[in-house]
Order: sequence, then structure tokens, then C-alpha cells
Amino acid sequence: MALSLFSDFENFTVFRPGPQHEKSVNDSGTARLSPMIELQQGWQLRISRGQPFRAGPPPFVTGSLRGTFPAEPSCKRKGDIELMPTQSLPHVIIVGGGFAGLNAARALAAAPVEVTLVDRRNHHVFQPFLYQVATASLSPADISAPIRTVLRGQDNCEVVLAEVTGVDVEERRVRLGGGHVQYDYLILATGATHAYFGHDDWAPIAPGLKSLEDAVEMRRRILLAFESAEQEGNAASRRAALTFAIVGGGPTGVELAGAIKEIAGQTIAKEYKHIDTRTTRVILFEGGDRLLPTFDPSLSARAQRDLERMGVEVRLKAIVTNVTRDGVYIGNAFIPVRNVFWAAGVKASPLGKALGVPLDRAGRVIVGPDLTIPAHPEVFVAGDLAAAKSAVTGKPVPGVAQGGMQMGRYAGEIIAREVRTVREGRSVRERRAFEYRDKGSMAVIGKSRAVADLFGRWKVGGFVAWLMWGMIHILFLIGFRNRLQVMLAWFWNWLLNARDVRLISGDARLDILVARSEDFIPEEKVLTRTAPEGGGKP
Repeated sequence: MALSLFSDFENFTVFRPGPQHEKSVNDSGTARLSPMIELQQGWQLRISRGQPFRAGPPPFVTGSLRGTFPAEPSCKRKGDIELMPTQSLPHVIIVGGGFAGLNAARALAAAPVEVTLVDRRNHHVFQPFLYQVATASLSPADISAPIRTVLRGQDNCEVVLAEVTGVDVEERRVRLGGGHVQYDYLILATGATHAYFGHDDWAPIAPGLKSLEDAVEMRRRILLAFESAEQEGNAASRRAALTFAIVGGGPTGVELAGAIKEIAGQTIAKEYKHIDTRTTRVILFEGGDRLLPTFDPSLSARAQRDLERMGVEVRLKAIVTNVTRDGVYIGNAFIPVRNVFWAAGVKASPLGKALGVPLDRAGRVIVGPDLTIPAHPEVFVAGDLAAAKSAVTGKPVPGVAQGGMQMGRYAGEIIAREVRTVREGRSVRERRAFEYRDKGSMAVIGKSRAVADLFGRWKVGGFVAWLMWGMIHILFLIGFRNRLQVMLAWFWNWLLNARDVRLISGDARLDILVARSEDFIPEEKVLTRTAPEGGGKP
């Protein structure tokens, strides 16, 4: 039970500040000072702003504590400082700094717990905008933010840069690096990666889009394709270099296809001397009978119609059977294409296997109504790692940002409620089941073109849907600077058809078969290529 400074003086002493203590008085007469504190071992002070101040080796420790008090301080203002036993604070470990992880941490901000958020990267990424980094509309910094910055105002949360390698649910331990960390509650939210349906050897040829690294690599390949075509002397190879294949007709595939066609037809059409980028082929392959299968059929039809008007070739019921460096196979038909991007499926993070519980076909953890695993109510799984169903509809929760946000928030709120209940000496109630609130789905097709299915009631397309998509996504983007930067970039791109982040980073070697005879190309700038296989027309 927390003891207020206002009512308890037995376990600590607050010294009146003297000349040796830092003190500054502002115009309102409020002083900021560093009083000296003595604590008995096993207790800690929690301040309204700042990290907990803990007692060290027994019997006492002296240290400094910052706080804002009246100019003639008594250090007794209720609510500024609390005294509580350190051992009474449950430890919550959150693995993953995505939508689910961050929302779980925020839901625990006011809870009497210690939170440790672990991620193998130091930044949070707004994944719906990854395709805009890949297509040179936005910079990586525009859609990301350091996790420490996002949570810096949360006193009870510590951020750890590390990779979790395993979980021991019986001992309640998380393994990372060369050791382990104990937990009282665990929230796993490590997301998902690309699924190649048993053909992982396709990954180097057909990269997917799940991280900033993926987006930057995809941008490099897109821009190098035009550079290679500019210097290619073989007509067939030039056509292959100017052909892009996107596998998967979901939102990511649709957005990529439209953006690449706009780059080729509008942004860079006047920048190359030896090729006409407007002849670029963009082919979108979908194994089902329509694009955007989770949307209303009328919106799927509109998305296909808009893409085809832009010049994108849409091929439905097209199953990719092989991917090579020279092209793709649809059944036995070979299509020469130099640039293949994967948007066909995902599989859950391998960390789910460490729990030793049932998984679905995509490797996701099958969780109960409260998002926990069997026999372990202290272990929550959220986001793309969870195979969850909504208590409202009984339908699976889709792997979208709003699903991760709601699951993370739910897990945090459940933990906070139970911890408070126990601390107050009351019995814990049965947990309410997770209810997913579907707020709709949106996908951008191109400039002033989008489709939106809102709350399952309103179907919107065209400029209005595009405007709504932009406003809603800006609202959920983290950080005022990012919001402002993205809005300015969008306005600039919309006004001038400009994509100013056309930067090739990493390996910039040209991928050509025969150099144009009148040009001299340094040998180290050319990636030599053998004659392509197949070669038949699609």
C-alpha cells in the first residue's frame, strides 16, 4: 500500500534545503530545489515527475531528488511524493515497440507497476506509411520515432534495446542477450514478417515490406531499375528492367503498384534521355478473384478500375509458382521482369513458438478471450502475433494497426486494473473478453484516388476517400514534427508530382546485360548479368 508523504514520516527524512542545495525561484515564487532524502532499505519514493528513487544498501542511503515545491518548502504537498515498498510493484515486460507494445505501455502509465519495454530496434515505425518511404514520397525519419522519446514522460517505464531469444513461462523469465529477466506479467507483441509459403529462397529476389530497412532496400531497387534501363543496350533486358511485378493484391500491393506507376509516368518522365519511363510496366498479381479481399466487393472493383486507368496490369487468379532473377512464373508461363516485390502474405514472429502453445497456420499464437495463453493468465499476446477473435462478432481480429492498438491497450488496462485491485485488498474479478471495434479499412490507389470502408456502413471512393485516409493516418502518426513534415511533403508531392526522397543508398551498381556502345561505364559500377532465361512473351 502506498504511503503518502503527507501522512507518514516513519521510514524517511526530508532535510530542509540549505545553501548547498540547488535552488532557483521563478516569477511566480515557485522554487525548484534538490532536497536530501534518507530511505530505509526496501522502500522507494515515487514522484509525480521523475524516476523512482530507491533505497540502496541497508540500513540507509542518501541521495538527491528533484521536485517542485513552494518557495518555503515543507515538502509535504499531497500527491507530489509517495512512499511505497519496492517489492510490492509487479514487473510487466512488454516485448515489441510496435502499435500493440506502445499502447500497452501507455495504458500502464498510471498503474503501480514497473514496466520494461524490450525491442531489438530503438525506434517505432508507422507501418502504414512504409510504402511511401519505398516509393520516395517520405523519408524514414518522417514515419518513425525513438521509443525512448515516445515514452520519456512515463515515469514507471524503462526501455531496453535487446533481442528476446526465448520465454520460460513456468519460471516467468524472458531470455535476452546473455541472461534473463523475471516478470510478473508478460505482453508479447513482436509482430509478423513475410511469408513465402515454403519458398524462403525467393526472399532475396522478391523483398517484402515490414521494416524501415525493407523500405529503403525497395526504394534502392526501384530507382536503380530506371538507372540500369538508361544504360542498358539490350532491348529485351531494358524492357525487363522497366517491368515491376507486385505479388499480392492486398492494401500494400495496391498502394505499391499505384505509386510505382505514378513515379514512372509523372515524377521522372522528363529526367532520362535514353528511355521513356512512361512505358514502364507494373503488373499486380493476386491469387484470388478480386483485389482487396477484406473490403466490400464494390470497393475492390473500384480499386481495380482505378489502377487499370493508371496503366497498371491487374492479373487475378494468378498464382506465382516460381521467382527467379530474370522473372516470375505463373504456372508454366514465364514473364521477364527484373523487379519483384512481395506483398502476398505474412507469418508471425518465431518467438511465438517459444511459448509451447498451439499456433495457427501462420504461426500466430491462439489466445483465449482475454488474449492470454492456456494455463498462464499472466502471459498476454497482442498484435500480429496473436490469433484472436472479437467477443462482439466472433470473427478473427485482422492484422492491421487498429487491431494492434486495441489489443495492446486492452492488455495494459487488464493488468492495471488487477494490480490496483490486489493492492486495495479486494478480490480480482473475472476478466472481460476482448472486443475488437472495427473502424473500417482504407487503401490508397494513387493521387486523389483511394477507397474506404468505414465501420462496415459507408463505402467511399475517389478524392473524398483519399482525403479521409490522409487525415486519419496523420492523426495516428506519432510526434508533432512528423505530422507537420508529412503534411508538407504530401502537399508538395500533390502540387508538383514530386518525390524528392529519390536517394539510392547502399549498393548502387547497375544491373545490365549489355552497356550502350556509345557510353563508357566504369567496371565497378556494373553488376554483370548473363543472358536471361525463358525470354518468352507473357
